[in-house]
Amino acid sequence: MKITDIMTTDVKTCTPETSIRELASKMLELDVGSIPISDGKRLLGIVTDRDIVIRGIAAQVSLDRSVSQILTSDLVTGTTDMSIKDAAELMSKHQIRRLPIVENDQLIGIVSLGDIAVRDRNEDNASMILEEVSESDDTRLH
Repeated sequence: MKITDIMTTDVKTCTPETSIRELASKMLELDVGSIPISDGKRLLGIVTDRDIVIRGIAAQVSLDRSVSQILTSDLVTGTTDMSIKDAAELMSKHQIRRLPIVENDQLIGIVSLGDIAVRDRNEDNASMILEEVSESDDTRLH
């Protein structure tokens, strides 16, 4: 099964000029934990709820500043021809919960750990990612 079979394709994005406050409100409205940042043509980065807390609030960055101040720009991305297993291995290796799917530097969709857990019949893929990400989260707490 290909990643395109389970990825979310109606992905809402924000621009780098969007304020952190606006982005957080949009996350609440959409009930999502991350929003990709795009200039309308290229995927520039992603902001997660964790980025808002750690790079924004904890670092005392004004919520009126642009998300370009806190976004993750060193992205791990997938491609439309990936299998779910390949995507799960990539997510596990890099200890990430969300994988933007790109084609020619443009965002085509996004797949999350939840997408793999709910839609993939091979539960080992989701377990593998969760184990790696959870291990990473545990080391950050110490």
